[in-house]
Amino acid sequence: MYKIGFAVAFLLLCSCSSEQDTKFEIEKIMQTQTNAWNARDIEGFMEPYWHSDSLRFMGKSGVTLGWKATLNRYKKNYQLDQMGQLHFDDLFYNEISSEAAWVDGRWTLYRSHDTLSGRFSLLWKKIDNKWQIIADHSS
Repeated sequence: MYKIGFAVAFLLLCSCSSEQDTKFEIEKIMQTQTNAWNARDIEGFMEPYWHSDSLRFMGKSGVTLGWKATLNRYKKNYQLDQMGQLHFDDLFYNEISSEAAWVDGRWTLYRSHDTLSGRFSLLWKKIDNKWQIIADHSS
């Protein structure tokens, strides 16, 4: 009986540890993204996005498909002098499986002439042992 209880406790501990590891890995990637944005490095910000024509970015102007198209969208909408300082907060993490996670939260962009803010949801997938954003819905 004790062996079964120990096994169940061990499995629960492992699943919590896995979820914490996923959260830590994704938080670290998102901090690197923030640092890249704040250094006016759009390509660095886009690095964690899936480098595929199947990447989906959904925003107020519709759906953009593909990594290159999403990069071009960012470059068109955010000139270097308009990038400001990016901050993420109110983050919620949900590990769907060992290979997929959902993260949503709020983004705020502090610029010299205004402050923009909105919500986002990201679908992350582990591809080639690396967490990548495969879908982004930002408004």
